Amino acid sequence: MHFGGVLVQADRVNHPEPWPLRHLVLRTPGLQLRPDDDAGLLELADEAHRGVHPPETMPFGFPWTDAPSEELGRNTLQHHWKLRAEFMPESWVLNFLVRLDGRVIGTQGLVAKDFAVTRQVHTGSWIGRRYQGQGYGTEMRAAALAFAFDHLEAEQARSDAFTDNPASQRVSRKLGYVADGTQRRQRRGQAADITRLLLTRERFDAHRPRWKPEVEGFEQCRHMLVGGGTG
Repeated sequence: MHFGGVLVQADRVNHPEPWPLRHLVLRTPGLQLRPDDDAGLLELADEAHRGVHPPETMPFGFPWTDAPSEELGRNTLQHHWKLRAEFMPESWVLNFLVRLDGRVIGTQGLVAKDFAVTRQVHTGSWIGRRYQGQGYGTEMRAAALAFAFDHLEAEQARSDAFTDNPASQRVSRKLGYVADGTQRRQRRGQAADITRLLLTRERFDAHRPRWKPEVEGFEQCRHMLVGGGTG
């Protein structure tokens, strides 16, 4: 700043990084995964408008894609903002934006509650319909699972899928999940069955791809995910 022609250097205060998750990145042979940011969420909302699934199907427990067009984008942003605001070591949802050649194509989530004790995560994801069937769903989930098992030292990962969602279940089988019971839920006003799926570290080691994701920025945000320290 200038005062009377004299340049005054503003004091720089050393303080902890307020949001170290912004430095986390996973790189696979074809994709990049980073925790959601506002610019990327605008791209994600645009991809949701382009379509996620045929209108006659509903792969999600909460039918968020049924929202009117004028609400879909706003709902998408507000959902991610809410999860980001509520993030704490005891209960967190880490939503990675998945990029292909720099473009956001979907999101891959890791969810945990009391992770320091349970050592368990839950996965959930979606990608734009125009990118489906090309192996990206398997690649991005494999990256998130490798991060969970290799860096967070998780012991179990869980997922679930409606019984009429074979694409999701194919990805799970490729990566080593086993069926762990069924559950009935309400979907669009009707009963629908889901298959619960369980993956252990040992089974993932036997089914993981040959590559491992390159991980940057984990040490800065370790305390936000596994607890301990101030970062």
